[in-house]
Amino acid sequence: MQDEKVRIGFIGFGQVGSLFASLMLRHGADVAAYDPVREKVTVPFLEPADLAARSDCIVSTVTTQAALEVAVRWQPLLRQGQLYVDLNSTAPRVKQQIEKLVGETPAGFAEGVILGAVGAEGPRVRILTGGPQGRRAAELLRRYGLDARFFSEQTGQASCFKMLRSVFSKGVEALLVEMLVAARRAGFAGELFRDLSDFMSANSFERVASNWISSHLGACERRYHELRQVTETLRGLDVTPIMSLAAEAFFDRSRAMAASTATRAASWQEAIELLERRLARPVA
Repeated sequence: MQDEKVRIGFIGFGQVGSLFASLMLRHGADVAAYDPVREKVTVPFLEPADLAARSDCIVSTVTTQAALEVAVRWQPLLRQGQLYVDLNSTAPRVKQQIEKLVGETPAGFAEGVILGAVGAEGPRVRILTGGPQGRRAAELLRRYGLDARFFSEQTGQASCFKMLRSVFSKGVEALLVEMLVAARRAGFAGELFRDLSDFMSANSFERVASNWISSHLGACERRYHELRQVTETLRGLDVTPIMSLAAEAFFDRSRAMAASTATRAASWQEAIELLERRLARPVA
């Protein structure tokens, strides 16, 4: 089987599907695809029934909101020995719903999540797989050029990792946009962007993040009052401080419990343990 060319069928041929399909094709896979917009497909185009009938592995790379609906539509087409890999950015609950749908067919299921930005990293972007066929999926994707590794046999764990990682990536994106819109209005967006770029290039993320987190409880009072000045400044520039107000509220919550806490944790892990115990609701 290892020497046989595996037939891969992509559902969806947007940025992710087209990039992965082209890469797997260059690494020897037999690739075809279906997309509602036929003109987008640059590999052999097949209608759903034909694509399902000829594919050893079906890879779903559609929009987040369409992932479950697509799985419902394709469920009757799945066959024995086939692997259905959902690579969409959805919550663990959605991955588990898709697993249940596929589990009612003779096919196997694996979840997959993409870490990083395809637009920035291209084919080097990393993939985590999981679920009952997660190992099989990771091996298949690696065989055809993708940087995939198995994460967990429990469906939803890889997705949870991705979703929590997105708290950072999407949150930082929103903060940067809010900051730079205000900076442009103030007349120095380019200077501020370069200043932050130089700072992050000169200091490792590990060092900066560890310092921020370990000092959070000790410094949250001061940082809260600084953030109040930040939101006032943004309002003065006629920019609604959506992200900055959320940060202000977060620091306000932290300072409410900081009086009984050491000024600085010994490590970021210790700080997070303290915060998790005091801030997070018990896991049901």
